Amino acid sequence: MKGIGFFERYLTLWVVLCIAIGIGIGALLGDDIKIIADWEYAHVNIPVAILVWMMVFPMMVQIDFGSLKNVRKNLKGLGLTVIVNWLIKPFTMAFFAWIFFDNIFAAWISPELADEYIAGAILLGAAPCTAMVFVWSYLSKGDANYTLVQVSVNDLILLVAFVPIVQLLLGITDFQIPYDVLVTSVIAFVVIPLAAGFLVNKWLISARGLEWFNAQFLPKLKPLSITALLSTLVLLFAFQGDQILNAPFFILLIAIPLTLQTYFIFFLSWFSGRFLKLPYQICAPAAMIGASNFFELAVAVAIALFGLNSGAALVTVVGVLIEVPIMLSLVKIAKKWSYR
Repeated sequence: MKGIGFFERYLTLWVVLCIAIGIGIGALLGDDIKIIADWEYAHVNIPVAILVWMMVFPMMVQIDFGSLKNVRKNLKGLGLTVIVNWLIKPFTMAFFAWIFFDNIFAAWISPELADEYIAGAILLGAAPCTAMVFVWSYLSKGDANYTLVQVSVNDLILLVAFVPIVQLLLGITDFQIPYDVLVTSVIAFVVIPLAAGFLVNKWLISARGLEWFNAQFLPKLKPLSITALLSTLVLLFAFQGDQILNAPFFILLIAIPLTLQTYFIFFLSWFSGRFLKLPYQICAPAAMIGASNFFELAVAVAIALFGLNSGAALVTVVGVLIEVPIMLSLVKIAKKWSYR
């Protein structure tokens, strides 16, 4: 499939393999692996932080805040995705998680575990727009410039909106979330990589040119992100191994509301775009951006708040597991429904 790299195309397969490897390592090392959980500073796990920076940096280095001068060209499309991403999506994710984990699946999931699962889902819902958005937009023949503007705007909103939204929605659980840990997580996993990405972007383009940056540098950087993601999953499942082996059924239970949420947000964005008479090249990426999750950030914050072996961290990992096949199916739907 043109436009999607080897690693990205088979991401679900790599995730499944990492689950197996992680569970195997956890079983082999036993309690010895838990020493990694103690390697932290200011509530941020150092090994996880390094891996997350490696995941996030390839996205952040692509951000061109100079593109924000083009915001006025597609205000309706931009307004749609901002409203969906920040005023609708986090709340529908919390609703689906509460309905399923706290009610429909109550016979299988304890109230304490349900709260952790809901918390993980909220972290996914409150963190929209991953680096893969550029791939989904390309595959659905969306407007690349619009996608770049949208990602830039979302990253700026994320800096100020993520913490209060997460704090508000986690109020439906029994967890007391320390504000300083949330803020530290956003600084560590968004502000620092974003600043570093911006500086490297300007430096490399100035030194080597935009063509070299896009054709040579970015393609070489992509495997770094996926490799770091897979390494994080191995680490997570080394801690989660016992839970998975004892109850693999939970993976399916977690996947159901996450899947429903993704399709719901896509169709809501798509039909809203049609109602607003957006051109297809704007409507398609708008729907893709709304449906996708910034799972790298969600995984990192779940670990910082709840720990490597928490139910919240497991939910964010399941989000990674299902994201690629679902988004590929949405690309097919968008192309099938394309219009002039």
